[in-house]
Amino acid sequence: MIPRYSRPEMAAIWDPDTRYRIWLEIEAHACDAQAELGVIPKEAAKAVWERGKVEAARIDEIERETRHDVIAFLTNLAEHVGPEARFVHQGMTSSDVLDTCLAVQLSRAADLLLADIDRMLAALEARALEHKHTVCVGRSHGIHAEPTTFGLKLLGHYAEYRRARRRLEAARRDIATCAISGPVGTFASIDPRVEAHVARKMGLEVEPVSTQVIPRDRHAMFFATLGVIASSVERLATEIRHLQRSEVREAEEFFHQGQKGSSSMPHKRNPVLSENLTGLARLVRGMVTPALENVALWHERDISHSAVERVIGPDATIALDFALSRLAGVVEKLVVYPERMRANLDAQGGLVHSQRVLLALTQAGMSREAAYAAVQRNAMRAFAGEAPFLDLLRRDADVGRHLDAKTLESQFDFGFHTKHVDTIFARVLGTAG
Repeated sequence: MIPRYSRPEMAAIWDPDTRYRIWLEIEAHACDAQAELGVIPKEAAKAVWERGKVEAARIDEIERETRHDVIAFLTNLAEHVGPEARFVHQGMTSSDVLDTCLAVQLSRAADLLLADIDRMLAALEARALEHKHTVCVGRSHGIHAEPTTFGLKLLGHYAEYRRARRRLEAARRDIATCAISGPVGTFASIDPRVEAHVARKMGLEVEPVSTQVIPRDRHAMFFATLGVIASSVERLATEIRHLQRSEVREAEEFFHQGQKGSSSMPHKRNPVLSENLTGLARLVRGMVTPALENVALWHERDISHSAVERVIGPDATIALDFALSRLAGVVEKLVVYPERMRANLDAQGGLVHSQRVLLALTQAGMSREAAYAAVQRNAMRAFAGEAPFLDLLRRDADVGRHLDAKTLESQFDFGFHTKHVDTIFARVLGTAG
């Protein structure tokens, strides 16, 4: 991932130096286990820890000749360890190192993403509670529907990110598996106890059945989970983009002192962060399909998955880490305009209360068909700007025969629409807030 969309801690997980250090740890732990089993001398295992060193530039240089990255790594390691290096990688195959390392990297990446989600949850909870009773118009198809609250909007996103956290926790558990099983995964040339030791030391579980590679359904689920989280990022970003439109302007991204919105129009305050998040979400989702296609490898192993994972492993996790951090910042600093929300609620002259009038008429004895027709004809006249909705209903003889003025006016109470807000908050947060 390009530096523009990278945060240092996540990018460091995918740095070549980090990767080779993990490879060295895997090999050194395997040597320890082999020494305990009497397969290699204990002095050899000790030498790997004491003199083991790898250099990314030197490995790249060797690989240009060998055309094999693990062999290049082992050659560089031997340059530092000395003669005892002949005992390194005993009974192992390249995938034992590569797949176990990838499991470590994805697990560490998941930990950072879980922390990002925790920040999102904290931001959403705080802002949802702040605006629990801030009434605004709810929209369906982008059109005014009925009143809701801005807090409920944010609470819905909070609940979504809580689901995202559970999914990512499960995906992390699934991906954190170690395979040190040798060629075609039979353990013919290496004791399963070596795998168990390496897994324990690296914070992983053993892969029950590896076919020389760890089955890629695990990886597919991991990246699919990232894709779903990216979609949640885009959903909230899209909501903010809409609310910031000049015609709506119910909320907007914080505009910093000295910030410029346009090279040509000095008045512009654009939702550039949310638009950027939409693009990053598309990028992360685009990496899900290759991960799914990696599941179907030939027989016990091929490397058609390798190039894909070298790209999507870093790029998907780095991009999503950046996106979650950016979105949390947007939510934390989001500027909310309650007075504009109320103005938009009133913009159509009370039409948001049409269902209440419809139901009141049916309760008063009017057929649903007749009540719908009466409400709709007055709603369409109000929509055309003829008069406020309530005034038109007052003048309608059919409505007047069923509802007196006081009852009719009581249908225009915003409190009716928000009376269960506390109940919904209690469902999600465990408290009415």
